[in-house]
Amino acid sequence: MDGYGTASAGTPVGQESALACLSTAVVDDHGVLREWGRGAERLLGYSSSEVVGRSATDLLFGRLSETIRRAFVARSPWSGEIDLRHRNGTSVAVELLAAPTAEEDGARRWSLVAVPGAERGPREEEELTQWAFEQSGFSTAIYDKDGRLLRLNDAAARSMGVSEDKARGLRLTQFVPGSPYAEHEEVILRTLETGEPAHIQAFVRAPGESRPRAWTLHVYPLKEPSGRVRGAWACALDVTVEHQARERLALLDEAGARIGTTLSVERTARELADVTVPRFADVASIDLLESVLRGEEPASSPAPGSFVLRRVACKTVPEDAVTSVTPGERRLLADDSPVGRCLASGVPVLVRPGNADFDHWAAQLPPAGQTRDGAVDSVMVVPLRARGHPLGVAVLARRGRPDPFVEDDLVLAGELVARAAVCVDNARRYTRERATAVALQQSLLPHRLPGHAAVEAAGRYLPADSRVGVGGDWFDVIPLSGARVALVVGDVVGHGIRASASMAGLRTAVRTLADVDLSPDELLTQLDDLVISRAADEELDEGDDVSSEIGATCLYAVYDPISRRCSIARAGHLQPAVVTPDGAVDFLDVPAGPPLGVGGLPFETLELELPEGSLLVLFTDGLVAACRARDVDLGLDRLRQALTVSAGPLETVCDNVLGRMLPDRSVDDVALLIVRTRALDADRVATWELPADPAVVAEVRRQAAARLAAWGLDDAVFIMELIISELVTNAIRYACEPIVLRLIHDHALICEVSDASATAPHLRRARTFDEGGRGLFLVAQFAQRWGARQTAVGKTIWAECAL
Repeated sequence: MDGYGTASAGTPVGQESALACLSTAVVDDHGVLREWGRGAERLLGYSSSEVVGRSATDLLFGRLSETIRRAFVARSPWSGEIDLRHRNGTSVAVELLAAPTAEEDGARRWSLVAVPGAERGPREEEELTQWAFEQSGFSTAIYDKDGRLLRLNDAAARSMGVSEDKARGLRLTQFVPGSPYAEHEEVILRTLETGEPAHIQAFVRAPGESRPRAWTLHVYPLKEPSGRVRGAWACALDVTVEHQARERLALLDEAGARIGTTLSVERTARELADVTVPRFADVASIDLLESVLRGEEPASSPAPGSFVLRRVACKTVPEDAVTSVTPGERRLLADDSPVGRCLASGVPVLVRPGNADFDHWAAQLPPAGQTRDGAVDSVMVVPLRARGHPLGVAVLARRGRPDPFVEDDLVLAGELVARAAVCVDNARRYTRERATAVALQQSLLPHRLPGHAAVEAAGRYLPADSRVGVGGDWFDVIPLSGARVALVVGDVVGHGIRASASMAGLRTAVRTLADVDLSPDELLTQLDDLVISRAADEELDEGDDVSSEIGATCLYAVYDPISRRCSIARAGHLQPAVVTPDGAVDFLDVPAGPPLGVGGLPFETLELELPEGSLLVLFTDGLVAACRARDVDLGLDRLRQALTVSAGPLETVCDNVLGRMLPDRSVDDVALLIVRTRALDADRVATWELPADPAVVAEVRRQAAARLAAWGLDDAVFIMELIISELVTNAIRYACEPIVLRLIHDHALICEVSDASATAPHLRRARTFDEGGRGLFLVAQFAQRWGARQTAVGKTIWAECAL
């Protein structure tokens, strides 16, 4: 069989050449190689010793086909193409002829003759390479070493709007002019110069495209084996889808940062419009339910019939400078209108020309400006909903764009509006809470300070510069009996409704205790007990997980214009300031008591005499702690300087103090109360010391009537004689000396009877045949108001009659 691999001496030359291409081998019926010719060795690289005795299937590149298997089983000749394995591991395609034979010893064999298949020539490779370049879906170009175009594939030609023949030999900017392409040309030239690859991204509308696209341009140098740069290969990849995804994420990220920066419903709606125009839409209008703007809790669905929308924000692209739609426009709409259906369904809607509701929604938009195409390409209507409740609708539109809204944009718009809706609802809830807190606090703070003969008063309350806007600071001026006046300033820790509610309770308690005419230290003691009791009650109601502590401070002062004496006590509060008529400013050294709610520690009262015309300044810590580093001592020094200018009306003095102490808004609430003391002239007070003798009643009535006549109060003589008779008689009958009668001519006529008994009188209804018990009843009927207060030696019963 080896003779098949070489020609004999008598073989012609042509036959010798043909036989040299033959590769022969012999296998037995079991597929084991028995002979291996030299041609087979040249073809596959295996020597005879390496393959004889091995299975012939080891030389196959792949598996035998079913056709070959059937031919071997039937021992029928077979020929066809087959891939064999070269010794170096590569595939060799051959034309194989297999014929069954029988040996002299009777053994059956297969003679195999293989002829190498036709090799693919250089022309076929060139054609494949050419087709791959031309038919590639990527825009590809090849430039020479001078940056001039050599080749341009079909995708690039379509994108650039130019044929390869027209562009060949030109630089990039010569067949696609424009600033973006100048930058691309610089990148190509830089790669040719440096031999380094370059990558850039651009968002441009190619001349052959209908809309802008995002491209990533890759430029690689083409080098000789020696490393010399001979040209450049450029490939532009369309990454518009990825670019749009990044833009959507960036827009959502921007929306998260720009929408909801304040707790204003209107401002939040404007921020939504600002984010969407012009980056996402050409027109945006935000309409909210009027109930939302009022801070009311929205219904789960609009009420049947009609509802009111108010346009809160409207924005167009910059070219649309003038619009006919003004924010604040009020519209009454039926629930079966497109807006009503959208609010009820809560589903975003994308409408285009030809849609049944397109004209309705387009009419809701402001008209286009003079330099903008007014044709609306597409409209998206997205309901604003939060916690399942409708708040309004956002209408977005595009005009004159090559890319109208698509379904993906509807998803993005829904996400943007959903984020804005949460912020709008938070602002609405804040608006409601703040309005409630402000109404509560304004109802508790005096709208105007009452005129009083004892003092001239002016006050200011400034809420902290915070989102809550209200807090627990308060001041009050409370008229007391005997022409006296109580001055109060307090501070509850915190802000919001909770602090305002705590302040309301304390203010009411102070007014109630003041009406009992307790001394300042005793009043603060009672108030301290009240705070402790209230904190214990709240702890039981709210559980251990909620802090029920009520932190509060208070200063209480009582001024008597007759004696010009002032009694002051404080509970954890800053000491008040006094400005004497000569302009000297001092802070009173009032004994410091613990804050309210501590308990177990006493309060002390400071008593002093104030010259007429003195200023008593009461304030909360927000006034003096607003300075740098919240240094209270520094704040007190600044207040001392501010009070050196204290002449003129008290309203002006208050404004000057606030202007100098608070150049910026304070981070804490500020309450300020300034009073100018007055003194009641001695001739407007009449006093009699009486013995415990019923006979003096008639005489004291006569002397009192004479004094009333001297004051010009003849009309009050009858009533006052009746009151004096009853009160003096009761003191003589039921109390003990000393008994003192005092008449005070103030804004009202006041009668006071003091005695040494601590027993307080009680008003009761006398029966028909009772001999007594009608005196206080008569006093209560004829007097405008009456009461009793404890004194150091007993009590004082007083009655006040209007003049």
